[in-house]
Amino acid sequence: MTSMKFRLSRRAALGLIGGSAAASLVPVPGARVSAQTLDKLSFQTNWRAQAEHGGFYLALANGIYRKYGIDAEIRPGGPQQNPSQLLLGGRVDMTMSTSFEAIRFAQENIPFLAIASIFQKDPQVIISHPNQGNDSLEALKGKPILIGAEARTAFWPFLRAKFGYTDEQIRPYTYNMAPFLADKKLSQQGFLSAEPFVVQKAGVTPVVHLLADHGFDAYNTTINVSRKLMDAKKDLVQRFITATLEGWDLYLKAGPEAAAANALILKDNPDMDQEKIDYAVRMMNERGIVRSGDALTLGIGTMSDARWANFYKTMSEVGVFPAGVDVKKAYTLDFVNKGVGKA
Repeated sequence: MTSMKFRLSRRAALGLIGGSAAASLVPVPGARVSAQTLDKLSFQTNWRAQAEHGGFYLALANGIYRKYGIDAEIRPGGPQQNPSQLLLGGRVDMTMSTSFEAIRFAQENIPFLAIASIFQKDPQVIISHPNQGNDSLEALKGKPILIGAEARTAFWPFLRAKFGYTDEQIRPYTYNMAPFLADKKLSQQGFLSAEPFVVQKAGVTPVVHLLADHGFDAYNTTINVSRKLMDAKKDLVQRFITATLEGWDLYLKAGPEAAAANALILKDNPDMDQEKIDYAVRMMNERGIVRSGDALTLGIGTMSDARWANFYKTMSEVGVFPAGVDVKKAYTLDFVNKGVGKA
């Protein structure tokens, strides 16, 4: 889907992102704990292992999935993989995606949907140089911004409608940071934990405009599943979601429990390093990527009817989605909003 393709190509071009620890089974009310009854479940991420997947890795490395009776497999994504095709083809049980994809499922009447959203804020950003008068998104109207092709049909229509941007401002973003670093008048698209990290390493402290803080309320890092699996194995799906949310709760605390998860991330992605992981975790916490809004009271992974409806309305009005889509087919709230990991 559009937003997912955007993220994958950006990661690939920047080159930023590229055995589990044994754990005893612990009795938990409602969980299956006998080794003979572990349920297998596969989860496909949308890119190579990174801190933005940390809660999943912690639940695996620290035995939380097994505690809930699940033999979980995390399959890292990459430039040659299309998680949506793997999900639709039945080659994986669940995938990581965004609300864009779930609404496309509803639009095409495809029986797949989102059942949780780990990121309450989409990490898409526009970055600018400091001391150039570009300290707000409003100030960027009429100024050159490096934007990739995929972003033109994702968040760019939102920026056009809200801030009066025009396509004449667009300069092609080729996923090379050199043009931005060489021209202080330029701004460019990015991902909260990626491009800002790169430019800081190059000696520039950028102004970071997080689009989610300006009304772009897409859910990100959603967990998508087929209606068939959801209906047939609702208990298993619930156990996976609960275990995952517990994993994220521990991972964001960046305590000793995160060490095994980070070791798995580094093993699965040799291009990753601890400095990038630490920066990403800090950004997720500082900017409320996982814990903000409804998640503060309803728990990690929360979603709401109102927010899905508002996102669809906003994006259909700017032409990203057609009118008449039954957005309630894109998701279910059955597995979230139960207070797991709330502040």
